[in-house]
Amino acid sequence: MTRREVLKSGVAAGATLAAGTAVAAATGGTLATKRPFKLKYAPHFGMFQNSAGPDPIDQLKFAADEGFQAWEDNGMKGRSVEEQEKIAKAMQKLGIQMGIFVVNPEVAWTPFLSTGSKEGVEAFVKECKSAIEVCKRVNAKWMTLVPGVADGRLDRGYQVANVIDGLRKGAEVLEPHGLVMVMEALNSRRDHPGMVLNRVADNYLMVRGVNSPALKILFDLYHQAVDDGNLIPHMDLCWNEIAYIQTGDHPGRNEPGTGEVNYRAIFQHIHSRGYQGILGMEHGNSKPGKEGERAVIAAYRAADDF
Repeated sequence: MTRREVLKSGVAAGATLAAGTAVAAATGGTLATKRPFKLKYAPHFGMFQNSAGPDPIDQLKFAADEGFQAWEDNGMKGRSVEEQEKIAKAMQKLGIQMGIFVVNPEVAWTPFLSTGSKEGVEAFVKECKSAIEVCKRVNAKWMTLVPGVADGRLDRGYQVANVIDGLRKGAEVLEPHGLVMVMEALNSRRDHPGMVLNRVADNYLMVRGVNSPALKILFDLYHQAVDDGNLIPHMDLCWNEIAYIQTGDHPGRNEPGTGEVNYRAIFQHIHSRGYQGILGMEHGNSKPGKEGERAVIAAYRAADDF
């Protein structure tokens, strides 16, 4: 499952929101019926739709009942104000914390920063400004940032400098509001060749170069497993700049236990470091239907058992 497929599934789920249910209103802030996880794993819309139905509010309720304490939605920025407010209200009642949405969906798949163009930076800053009201409506603090496509005409050093300069402009917009862009390195070997940021070390370099509390690292364990490996040591090396983590086993980009990554060891390490943030479940389900959804939940219960 690619990032675009995850985004598409979330938007599709939102199409049914207008139908609504009384589920969220009836919860009155009820705690999860099953033991909460040790860490804040965050599903997304569509992940549990066979078990909960197509309505997003029902999916939130189902997740809360299973012990999940967080949620993420890449496409939140593209939803109507009404949808955003309904989702936020339901999450508040269910005790679910909002994770990321994509801050720059209009320019993310273009060379908007690597070229150093004035127009690219202006478009990025415009997206940062438009994200502020979304954050307020849905009680979000973090937003995924994808720094775009590489410019093959420029040497790598010039591109990195251009990216840092552009990111500073976006950070200046968000910093006064206490909002944080979490920048994601996307793997080049399987899913995203040609992007300006693929490796975790470069992510660290760019974030340190910008030097703003409004820009931190999104450590995506799936992407880093593909391009970097050596996950726990890499995580430790850039720990002081990590503000958000995403999961997904490799190969396959499905739930823990379906690939080669030892997620129980990784989750235990993250917990031992006192991480209080969210771990977004940005991956697919290895099996279809309700059976596949139960398998996802069981996988997280097993990996969280440390």
